[in-house]
Amino acid sequence: MSARTLRLRARVDRVSFALDVDLALPGRGITILFGPSGSGKTTCLRVLAGLEARCEAHVAVGELVWQDAGQRLFVPPHRRAVGYVFQEASLFPHLSVEGNLRFGFDRTPAGERRHDWRHGLELLGIGDLLQRRPRELSGGERQRVAIARALATSPRLLLMDEPLAALDAPRKAEILPWLEHLHDRLDIPVVYVTHSLDEAARLGDHLVLLDAGRARAHGPVIEMLSRPDLPLAHGDGAGALIEAVTCGLQSDSGLCELRFDGGTLLLPQTRATPLPDRTPVRVRIQARDVSLSLQRAEQTSVLNILPATVTDIGDDGPGQMLVGLRLGHATRLLARISRLSCERLGVAPGLPVYAQIKGVAMVR
Repeated sequence: MSARTLRLRARVDRVSFALDVDLALPGRGITILFGPSGSGKTTCLRVLAGLEARCEAHVAVGELVWQDAGQRLFVPPHRRAVGYVFQEASLFPHLSVEGNLRFGFDRTPAGERRHDWRHGLELLGIGDLLQRRPRELSGGERQRVAIARALATSPRLLLMDEPLAALDAPRKAEILPWLEHLHDRLDIPVVYVTHSLDEAARLGDHLVLLDAGRARAHGPVIEMLSRPDLPLAHGDGAGALIEAVTCGLQSDSGLCELRFDGGTLLLPQTRATPLPDRTPVRVRIQARDVSLSLQRAEQTSVLNILPATVTDIGDDGPGQMLVGLRLGHATRLLARISRLSCERLGVAPGLPVYAQIKGVAMVR
């Protein structure tokens, strides 16, 4: 196990709920806790934060152990270097933005300060808000300040419990780019609870699927979202993630070219300033936007048609089939087609096909 690993082993028994997890998570990047309400996501955060003192648990960030029932070790919440961001920003209304940031910083022992209280200003774009009071901020601005306040404590672990749940769509769109920026700049583990597959696809590196207090599976988010044995790969929101790099703008057509292991994708250039060449990006392709053909179509409006090989087939509701595809050496794609189409094409593992992709969304 890596020295940077985040370790969570916990058993919590309540009258109507029991949590029993044993997880070794990456020590850097964003781990998504995903699952239905009541599956144990927030309880996991509470254990990590030290808010479940009576449970049987082992919590460690790298070599730093905060809780170990076997050794009767328990570090209380105020002595754990944890930043916690809730659904509501919960800022102190009588303090300015600067006052809120300094509050957390001033209560961090000097020997444990790894950053100045200004650490989150640039990361979250709030440098011009310092003299405002919380009532003068938008919902997205308040949440960015709440994250910056958590960072001002120099945490070794950042916990985020559905930080976008209380925001409307425009405010979510406002804050998501800043969360992406955090992802690129922070060198600590972030554990992020969400019900949104879009947030998981855009922000996550690792995903833990929780169900009834158990970790049903966990792994890299790109693999988890397209595993046929998991519910994440089924239903209307099923899709696959692909990591690619930009290869310039086709100026005559206004299309951006992305290259990955399985070929090239074209999608409309919607950014005011095109991304530089060789910029890593992540795109999501919904299973419902992929159709199959045994021959490459020539007279068609579909721009992205790629050779693929069928890897697996499974039921996906009445009259529907979910087809797993391999593009290139390892890239996975999903296609939802009718059972009748599956039979007419003779779809079976190993069959070479053409994946006709009608929609591509750049999510990071």
